[in-house]
Amino acid sequence: MAFIRPFKQADTEECKFICRATLPPSLASSPQAYAMAPYLWTLQFTYLFPENCFVLDDGTGHVVGYVIGAPDVFKMKELYPRYIANVLQSEQGLKDVPPPKQMEVLEPWNVPVEGGGGVVTGENGGETKVNPQCLAQTAYSIEWLVLEGVEGKRELVEKYRAMLHIDILEGWQGQGWGKKMIERFVESVKEKGGCEKGIQLGVAGENTKVVRFYERVGWRVVEGGEREGNVWMVRDL
Repeated sequence: MAFIRPFKQADTEECKFICRATLPPSLASSPQAYAMAPYLWTLQFTYLFPENCFVLDDGTGHVVGYVIGAPDVFKMKELYPRYIANVLQSEQGLKDVPPPKQMEVLEPWNVPVEGGGGVVTGENGGETKVNPQCLAQTAYSIEWLVLEGVEGKRELVEKYRAMLHIDILEGWQGQGWGKKMIERFVESVKEKGGCEKGIQLGVAGENTKVVRFYERVGWRVVEGGEREGNVWMVRDL
């Protein structure tokens, strides 16, 4: 029987698989983005805040979902150099996320595709693809990853300092596990303290179908996410 349990470092590879298996089309279609994805949205949480990370175990020891995050993104900023040194710059990390060529200016998220083959349609009607250089820059910068961006982003993270990320394999969705996993994470944040206001999360613009689920379990949409093509949601504590 499936159950929720604390994350263990031995779960890392299965969590990387889940992150990749649940990517939106624009990321899943790019080999480079597919390789990099766990380093942007999974591994910094499991490495720096394992006590706030939980997995859905299928009952045989295999992980089929996770809820991960940080109780304080500004604490994560303090610890992020450890993540860069020990994860991004590990042998496997360097293979999956080649260090960015420059860190002075953040490159565009999408770049044009000549001759077709892209997934996202650009404003001018042409096709675009995710820019691997932007992904690498973002992985190496906690500011670009979490703290800075479009108007309102800084204010959001200063008010809702905890952040959550959840992914569940398709065959295990719709069974009530998502709500239970979120509650487990919320309790861990409350126990940790230091996050008086609440928790924030981002929903990719390609996955807005999940917004109603989050609303049913206590989250609400806040203004600003639309400026970057996504949805920002918060849960007050």
